[in-house]
Amino acid sequence: MSKEPSLKKVLVLQHTAPETIGTIADSLEPKGVSVEYIRTFQDEPVPKALDGAAGLIVMGGPMGVRDQGRFPYLRDEMRLLEQAVKEEKPVLGICLGSQLLASILGSRVTAAKKEIGWAPVRLSPQAQQDPLWAGVPASFPAFHWHGDVFDLPPDAVSLASSDMTPHQAFRHGRKLYGLLFHLEMTENMIREMIRTFSDDLLEHNLDSGWMIQKGSEYLPVTEKIGAAVFGRWADLL
Repeated sequence: MSKEPSLKKVLVLQHTAPETIGTIADSLEPKGVSVEYIRTFQDEPVPKALDGAAGLIVMGGPMGVRDQGRFPYLRDEMRLLEQAVKEEKPVLGICLGSQLLASILGSRVTAAKKEIGWAPVRLSPQAQQDPLWAGVPASFPAFHWHGDVFDLPPDAVSLASSDMTPHQAFRHGRKLYGLLFHLEMTENMIREMIRTFSDDLLEHNLDSGWMIQKGSEYLPVTEKIGAAVFGRWADLL
């Protein structure tokens, strides 16, 4: 029996080899959603239009909103994000993706002390009524790897915070979500990020073994939460 074709497609902007959509894929596939990666780290051009894509996912990376001169494709990504917002398409920004989304929504993105490794995230009271986050535990461990932070965009709802970062997640309107932390992680992705960004660990004297060890304890928690959150996001498509 031939497999029925996917009815919907999302575009994924990927900036580094380790930072795929990870466990997000587990929520998209059962709902008949296919994924088209645009790998900017392999010089694949950012599309000028969504071309019928049902939504847009923008992943993380070590660059920032202020690096558009060094990485001109960031301008193209922001134009594509603006188009997705204009067309009222669902958007999911992860780490760098959340910063780019916040920026095009009018928010300031600034450098901060790097937040790397496992640390608790606390949901805001508004998150308990949010279509994606309702019913999720009020506090849970999350994986972090960022040096920039965003102010809450105008008219957005703050959904989460951590000890170091007042805005870890937000929703704008009904279909735009930004997550500064990484809920999509797998053990292999963590190992690959440790190898790829080892200079960050040396600079901040961080223990990669601790990150992997804690991952065996925390990943089952984040995978369960991610299944709920990403599954509900897929329902927006």
